[in-house]
Amino acid sequence: MIPVYRWRLAPEGLATFRQLRAMGLRPAGQPVVAQLERPRRRRGPLVAFLYRIDLARPVRPMTPARWAALAKANAARRVCPACWRDAGYRIPTSLGMCVPCADAPQLVA
Repeated sequence: MIPVYRWRLAPEGLATFRQLRAMGLRPAGQPVVAQLERPRRRRGPLVAFLYRIDLARPVRPMTPARWAALAKANAARRVCPACWRDAGYRIPTSLGMCVPCADAPQLVA
């Protein structure tokens, strides 16, 4: 069981993934050492996992091949699976298709 801390009460030396990234670090495969919870009304608490800063390593630099792979993945997310056109933006996963295709009336056979 990992320790759970309330919002803003985590001890020094621990950071969330986003805080590590802002410092130019990555967790580097280390396990989660604690959990941070922020209470909310009418819903469950927001949860963030905490990692040790001293075990974090620097972020790996982007190589040309990684830039190319990222560009290809983002381009694939822009193509609508219904009309096969480039939407000019990343297709929302909630719609699953571009906005014009989602707004078009569905033909019933």
